Amino acid sequence: MEKKLLIVIAGPTAVGKSALAAELARRIDGEVVSADSMQVYKYMDIGSAKVTLEEMLGVPHHMIDVIEPTDSMDAHRYAEMAKECIGGIYKRGHVPILCGGTGFYIQAVTKDIDFKETHEDEAFREKMRLIAEEEGPEALYEKLLAADPEAAAQIHPHNIKRVIRALEFHALTGEKISGHNLEESRKETPYDLHFFVIEDDRAALYERIDARVDFMMEEGLYDEVAFLKAMGLTKEHVSMQGIGYKEILKAMDGEYSLEEAVRIIKRDSRHYAKRQLTWFRREKDAVHLLRQDFGGDSMKLLKEIIRQLEETTTIRAKEVGNPYE
Repeated sequence: MEKKLLIVIAGPTAVGKSALAAELARRIDGEVVSADSMQVYKYMDIGSAKVTLEEMLGVPHHMIDVIEPTDSMDAHRYAEMAKECIGGIYKRGHVPILCGGTGFYIQAVTKDIDFKETHEDEAFREKMRLIAEEEGPEALYEKLLAADPEAAAQIHPHNIKRVIRALEFHALTGEKISGHNLEESRKETPYDLHFFVIEDDRAALYERIDARVDFMMEEGLYDEVAFLKAMGLTKEHVSMQGIGYKEILKAMDGEYSLEEAVRIIKRDSRHYAKRQLTWFRREKDAVHLLRQDFGGDSMKLLKEIIRQLEETTTIRAKEVGNPYE
């Protein structure tokens, strides 16, 4: 069976993926599917750098604002929902463009990962939740470090749900979930996949990250977190464990000053970008494009993506105005 075209625009935070994806979609009759673990949540706009209506350029965007912040998203659920969106895009005769920085979400779609259903052990989960509650999430994370250090390296210590899931998988199967996921990641993609990773000079990227955090604060990140807190959201909710949200929440609770919170957000965002780059550099079939090779010019970068697509697919881009001028 002929494979269907799927384009991926990936890379670290603040590198300019969303703008590129929207402009590419405008030129090739595409629709964008967000692959961002925070943009799935409603009301979490500023801290997730959610694309605005104006920035969408009239292009349909999917997997944004799809669940309440009291709910939680994981790779399995994301992949099911995203693949449904992609199916709809094909039916409309358009090209799906998967865009984001959450590597495992992208991989779950592009490799059609089998999440290996296991029976849920509610008694085990409750026991683990009790440990997290009484001894702190770090105690639970230590168990995962001992059982599956590779999985622990990919999971935030405070993401209790994912830590418990990995421990449960190990307890029920005797296998490491990291090993299963690695095996799945080596599968051949079911798509005609064209994978672009956007990178930047580290100093320039870190400067963009710092500027973005300052902009988020100017736009009202503090008020956004206050609104979520008033809704009943706490540090225990997966949504509030995202960078930017947990730090502002701690500042509100008096753990440190707002100035210190901003410093930590910038630092942790830079660390996150470094981890993202490490993840995407393992994508052996991806085309890596460095912004500095194009003089930082987004239009030149976009034209290179289009050139490669026109050489390797039946896509022919439309001429439209330059949105970067």
